[in-house]
Amino acid sequence: MGWFERYFEFEKYGTNMKTEVLAGITTFMTMAYILFVNPDILSKAMGEGAKEALVAVTALSAGLTTIMMGLYAKKPFALAPGMGLNAYFAFTVAPKYGWKVALAAVFVEGIIFIILSVTKVRSAIIHAIPISQKYAIGAGIGLFLTLIGLANVGIVTNGPTILALNASKFVTKDGLLFILGLFVAAILVSLRIKGALLISILLTSIVGWIVKAAPWPSQIFSWPDISYTFLKLDFQGLLNAGALGVVFAFFMVDFFDTLGTVTGLSAKAGFLTKEGKIPDAEKVLLTDAVGTTLGALLGTSTVTTYIESAAGIEEGGRTGMTALVTGLLFLVIGLFIGPLAGSIPAFATAPALVIVGYYMMSAMKNVDFNDPTEALPAFLVLITIPYTYSIADGIGVGFISYTLLKIFTGRWKEVHPLMYILALVFVGYFAYLAGVF
Repeated sequence: MGWFERYFEFEKYGTNMKTEVLAGITTFMTMAYILFVNPDILSKAMGEGAKEALVAVTALSAGLTTIMMGLYAKKPFALAPGMGLNAYFAFTVAPKYGWKVALAAVFVEGIIFIILSVTKVRSAIIHAIPISQKYAIGAGIGLFLTLIGLANVGIVTNGPTILALNASKFVTKDGLLFILGLFVAAILVSLRIKGALLISILLTSIVGWIVKAAPWPSQIFSWPDISYTFLKLDFQGLLNAGALGVVFAFFMVDFFDTLGTVTGLSAKAGFLTKEGKIPDAEKVLLTDAVGTTLGALLGTSTVTTYIESAAGIEEGGRTGMTALVTGLLFLVIGLFIGPLAGSIPAFATAPALVIVGYYMMSAMKNVDFNDPTEALPAFLVLITIPYTYSIADGIGVGFISYTLLKIFTGRWKEVHPLMYILALVFVGYFAYLAGVF
């Protein structure tokens, strides 16, 4: 038995090198769409000139942290800049404070995550937030991403009724290609084809290039250059802006999204103990937190564990070898495709955002709609995030409404003491936004 087999304990998990390698390739194929989608979203805030750098940064942050997950935590989980968090970065935080301040906020959030990952405070926060709120935040982000995807391609626009359907877009090349990409992705997802979103993005782009809806890429590969975003964090601007709510929102979404993802993946892989605990959870969460800080230094929004890792687990991946293979593929392939990724048009990436929104919306089925004190606050989170274009606002509305409903229905004992504090923090946050102080 070789070093890899011994280190990753293949015998203990009933796996072998071939299975682990194939699982790693499967995970990469399933989540490689992020190499195209993340630069497309973040470049809206950082400028089109950032796109090629963002491809390399996305590949670096995903590759290095996924390798760390494999070697340190020894779990078959992959990481990359998170969907939803990149949208919050680009469309909420950056327009208000600037993208360099946003990077600083992500870095600070990551440091807080690291501290909480090695202390007992982490478990206290985990138990404080009601599970219905966790599900609703994920689903609300899904609707947020769907709205962004539709807006990016011009299907949904500003109108006399606040939002309006731009029907004329359906007879343009962009609109027709968006529909093509959406149906291709939907069919592939329904057939459970691995890499459905990646295939949809590439196929729609090629068709778009052929019919001249977008220019062909001038080249496919280039040497990576991340100087546009590397170490561009503006800490002074973060202090001057007083963007405490931004750091808090980044942290809340990252922390609980990671928790839910890791729990789900561990259950699928058969890692959970009889008590429902995750073995080596601290190592997994610490890796995620380090990924966030590293990503901010490189120049991307929050790096987090990806639910798409389930594809590799489904193929039999059970050890860190799966993550090691996925991480290496991100580095070997992702670092050098900047020109190709930069030429991927919005009508090709928008369908992926819609499908990811669909995936995330499925979390709402776990909310108990027979209990209005759980379901109503969850519903308010669900609608507030996309309607206000703000994840932070959605979290705040959810926490405050949940706490108040429980108090005024005589069920205040069901609310964790820390939840009262978090609700008060958000009351102060909204008061600050309203200019009360």
